[in-house]
Amino acid sequence: MKTKRLVTNYSQRRTIHHSASYHDNLITYRNPWVVAWWTAALPGFGHLMLCKYITGFILFAWEVFVNVNAGINAAIVYSMIGDFEAAKEILDPNWLFFYAGVYVFAIWDSYRRTVDLNRLYVLAYRENSPLAPFKISSLEINYLNKRKPWVTVIFSAFAPGLGYLYINRLPSAFFTIIWWVIIVYFSRFNEAVLYTMIGDYSGAIAILDPQWLLFIPSLYVFSMFDSYSYTVELNKVFEKEQANYLQKFYQCNPSETLTNLNEF
Repeated sequence: MKTKRLVTNYSQRRTIHHSASYHDNLITYRNPWVVAWWTAALPGFGHLMLCKYITGFILFAWEVFVNVNAGINAAIVYSMIGDFEAAKEILDPNWLFFYAGVYVFAIWDSYRRTVDLNRLYVLAYRENSPLAPFKISSLEINYLNKRKPWVTVIFSAFAPGLGYLYINRLPSAFFTIIWWVIIVYFSRFNEAVLYTMIGDYSGAIAILDPQWLLFIPSLYVFSMFDSYSYTVELNKVFEKEQANYLQKFYQCNPSETLTNLNEF
């Protein structure tokens, strides 16, 4: 009785890139301390850098909800200007104690996952799994292409989220644009800019809500940094896919080309 031998194709066990019509998801080598630092700036950011979108969205929503109810950002602003009594009065201890545990967990988890993904990236890169250069659906078209990282920074500076649209990273674009509108609206930042433009600086200061205002720098700078670094990594994936293709098909004779196409 013959025994069939099970052969596993380990060359496709891991991959560094997954392409969908609306998004490119990838793993790449990152500095764990940088990821942890962005998580410390605002929980959820580090996980978004790692393409852990659901975890990142949950942690960011938790950060905003608990922070606003606890009055943490407002207390930080009052402490920075030396009004410690106002900082004490605005803090709500009922919400404050919810904050610390999840905040520490988010930093630790983003660091740990970065270390794990760095190891997986090394293995996946060596296995050289096939990379999909083009995806199309009834709603979207996505393709690997060489893009300019500084373009994402410029458009993200105009409005956070636009840089993600440039690289077709639609989940991050939707998330960033929605939260940017919410935070700017409740902080009354645009009204303060208008008062500043007409020279009414005291009116601009009085109208700002410090609780929501402190979210703006982190979200604004992160959108520029993350879209830039993600574009750089997508360019590397594009170059690797092109290199793999040319190694298989460049200057092959017709019979070899047909065989390689079937294997690719």
